[in-house]
Amino acid sequence: MAVVESLLQFLSTGALLGALLLLLVLYLLYSGSKSQKEVKEPPGPKPLPLVGNLLTLDLTRPFDSFFELSKTYGNIFQVFLGPKKTVVLVGYKTVKEALVNHAEEFGERDITPSFRIMNDEHGIIFSNGENWKEMRRFALSNLRDLGMGKRGSEEKIIEEIQYLKGEFDKFEGKAFDTTQPVNYAVSNIISSIVYGSRFEYTDPEFTQMVDRANENVHVGGSTSVMLYNIFPWLGPIIKNKRIIVNNIVQSRQQMTKLINGLLETLNPHDRRGFVDSFLIRKQTEEKSGKKDSYFHQDNLMESVKDLFIAGTDTTGTTLRWGLMLMAKYPHIQDQVQEEIDRVIGERQPVVDDRRNLPYTDAVIHETQRLANIVPLSLPHVTSCDVTFNGYFIKKGTTVIPLLTSVLKDPSEWEKPNSFYPEHFLDEKGQFIKRDAFMPFSAGRRMCLGESLARMELFLFFTSLLQSYRFTTAPGASKDDLDLKGVVGLTLNPFPHKLCAIRRS
Repeated sequence: MAVVESLLQFLSTGALLGALLLLLVLYLLYSGSKSQKEVKEPPGPKPLPLVGNLLTLDLTRPFDSFFELSKTYGNIFQVFLGPKKTVVLVGYKTVKEALVNHAEEFGERDITPSFRIMNDEHGIIFSNGENWKEMRRFALSNLRDLGMGKRGSEEKIIEEIQYLKGEFDKFEGKAFDTTQPVNYAVSNIISSIVYGSRFEYTDPEFTQMVDRANENVHVGGSTSVMLYNIFPWLGPIIKNKRIIVNNIVQSRQQMTKLINGLLETLNPHDRRGFVDSFLIRKQTEEKSGKKDSYFHQDNLMESVKDLFIAGTDTTGTTLRWGLMLMAKYPHIQDQVQEEIDRVIGERQPVVDDRRNLPYTDAVIHETQRLANIVPLSLPHVTSCDVTFNGYFIKKGTTVIPLLTSVLKDPSEWEKPNSFYPEHFLDEKGQFIKRDAFMPFSAGRRMCLGESLARMELFLFFTSLLQSYRFTTAPGASKDDLDLKGVVGLTLNPFPHKLCAIRRS
């Protein structure tokens, strides 16, 4: 009897194992056929457990690693940053196709842990859905009304240029670091639009606010913060995360103080800046009893911070690249100054001069292209399942539009890795636009301050080149001016000093 029971038990166990084995085989066959026939994912290097492809990437310059991987895997490939699948888009045609022609599918922002700390999914840059749409729409409309990119902005910039020249003159032709004076000048433009007034360069509240914002941009793109974004449990031991948190706390305190001061003197019939516009809209919706309004304190704080950081770092960084490149390539500086002297003379340059300064305009554009200050762009995430150029990309997948591969696409640029203003000039020396010139990104997430940034770069650059000759520091050579840059969320010039010598 016992033998029979054992035999039955064996048979039932065997049947169970057999059934499980059959189900496993059927599952593998189904999933295999589905992946082969229905789902073709982008190619990429084989990941290791937990760390993914991290060991094969240069985490100090990941954009260079991605560019190299594209030579093996093509213009659309996937890598695993730890356990997180990330799709990288390479080259002008691929990036444009995704961001412009498939704007909805690729238009969401990937909110990484470090971005969530910075903005908590409020504001303009690091938010999604209706909140993002409402904040971006409001910002664009009101910034235009406040003169962004128009005559009102031009007057503010020209006024600020005089203050910046005063700072440069203090060094009397001796070598100095251009970082702080340039950043303070550029920051004052967006400050006057956001808050309604500029600040003195000696105001510690202002200088600390600018310095903290720039520090967060720098450490926000560091290797340690990148690892924190991949493995959030590392947070307590990441020093740069603590720096970001501390800077944010202090900046919010300062912004609260500035906003409260504007609130106390608010006049609905006299808007001084973006903050006033937001406060007026907030009060209007509160009085009407509107529920679930997006015009609340968190969105005000984060929108102001987004505009302040974006309006300071990117333009200031590009301008410093431009001055450094003039010192590195004095023969190009010669041609810029010859054109400015011939066309403008000694009067103050204005925006309308741009059309008559094709070489200078080409130099500014080439500076933006080669400086490549946002090489990775900011990460996107797919809003739905999408089949793109034959590859299936699942909803919620992180996507990196590799802007450096657009600005240095060898199929679009004659000398992609050289400073060559002729990229933007025709045979007659006239300025020409280039489709692959995409420093402000493209599509739904392109920089909303592009018109202001273009105006600032032109006016600051031409005015400074009109007044100063930029050279390397005594004892330094042009070769000491490094073009690789320092990696953060933006690519900054390597620390250096220049001499700004007044032209007679």
